[in-house]
Amino acid sequence: MLAKIYSAAVYGVDAYEVEIEVNAGAGDPKMVIVGLPDAAVKESKDRVRTAIANSAYKWSRKRTTINLAPADIKKEGPSFDLPIALGMIAVAEGLNTSAFEKFSFVGELALDGSVRPVKGVLPVALEARRRGKQALFVPEANALEAAMVNKIDIYGVHNLRETFQFLRGELPLLPTRGDLSGFFATHQSYDVDFADVKGQHHVKRAIEVAVAGGHNILMIGPPGSGKSMLSKRIPTIIPPMSLDEAIETTKIHSIAGFLDGEKSFVATRPFRSPHHTISDIGLLGGGAFPTPGEVSLANNGVLFLDELPEFKRSALEVMRQPLEDGKVTISRAAGSLTFPSEFMLVAAMNPCPCGYFGDLKRECRCSPVQVQRYRQRISGPLLDRIDLHIEVPAVEYRDVSSERTEENSTAIRERIARARQKQHERFARDAKTNCNARMTTRHLKTHCKLNADSQELIRIAMTELNLSARAYDRILKVSRTIADLDDRTDITPEHVSEAIQYRTFDRTLWI
Repeated sequence: MLAKIYSAAVYGVDAYEVEIEVNAGAGDPKMVIVGLPDAAVKESKDRVRTAIANSAYKWSRKRTTINLAPADIKKEGPSFDLPIALGMIAVAEGLNTSAFEKFSFVGELALDGSVRPVKGVLPVALEARRRGKQALFVPEANALEAAMVNKIDIYGVHNLRETFQFLRGELPLLPTRGDLSGFFATHQSYDVDFADVKGQHHVKRAIEVAVAGGHNILMIGPPGSGKSMLSKRIPTIIPPMSLDEAIETTKIHSIAGFLDGEKSFVATRPFRSPHHTISDIGLLGGGAFPTPGEVSLANNGVLFLDELPEFKRSALEVMRQPLEDGKVTISRAAGSLTFPSEFMLVAAMNPCPCGYFGDLKRECRCSPVQVQRYRQRISGPLLDRIDLHIEVPAVEYRDVSSERTEENSTAIRERIARARQKQHERFARDAKTNCNARMTTRHLKTHCKLNADSQELIRIAMTELNLSARAYDRILKVSRTIADLDDRTDITPEHVSEAIQYRTFDRTLWI
């Protein structure tokens, strides 16, 4: 007797269909799983048999072979428990499973037969819809997440017995309904706002320039100057995510297991702030079966690295590829996986170990050697990939106590949206470039032409600050963004001058 049940598994950020064949025939009375199963899949034998027994069903006592196709891709995780159990029950009862071919199933089984949540349900639902499946059966805890995919019925099931009774027509179930467009439209608000930040107007201006062009930014200042407070509010001034961006970001969070019944969809820009003790794999992604790291979890949002020099040198260096390419490629013996990592890097650090180097009110306790070693923890190549370096001084009392109403995030976001629209029109024919920060050399020659005065300004800056060729490109890109905010087609010396000011730390802090 042969039964076929369909499921799906995640590979990278997408899913692929898995056909589960269950056959009972002559031979030793044991259960064998083939098709490159990992340890979690192999262990499903005991979970499935116990769950079947506790659900008051039987399984065949003949030799049972379970094949997971395609057989050349390794299967990982416990999400095949439910379809395997359904196939075993169907074989034992001699049930024709041809009617099941229009369904797909995922779920982990507990020993009592209840269905536990699994990771990666959103990409599984997208794949099931692409395959033309009529319905997808998922754990009840994952139902809202899967229901964000339209044009396919999503059934959230509680246990194995309930699922099989529905398939036999013995028990009615209602599909879970989700309104993706309505949810997306009503969940794009933030709990913080730039109006909460007193003073620091020049820092806000630099952040506005950075967000308008998609540039990376480094903030340097003493403890308590507001670096973290400013950083947490950056997502509130980035133009809202498109639906496609939200789906892509949600897929990554689903694979990482960060979604639940309360948070079933990511509708706002993600803000990730990993601790400085994070490992290379935790930051970039990886593992025996690669999973996304922080750079991918921050996709379409902000990656905030506080206390930048405290991160391990190796962890910071692995960020070069995602900063340049907007994606992460992780290679293993079994193959390579690519995760998207289009994020804005926001870094913060103290000017020295004690934090008060250059402070006019507090004395720095660090020796020159200590200060130099502290700054040298960040490599020059990584620093070159950060477009803006801005000093964040301690907030004055008059600013903290002021009753003045600060500009809110909405007003700043409107200006940024207009600048982003100019960039969208500028790069409409180039799918790989979506903002000024991603401009190539060809784009710089076309869109960043300078007059003689502007060229002389950059020449002086390159000579005096000993800037690299990459820093020269960064100045041109930032100048283009400032001109966009100023609603100017040409880049003027004023735009170049402001862009150069955002590189002054190349001289004051790193030489």
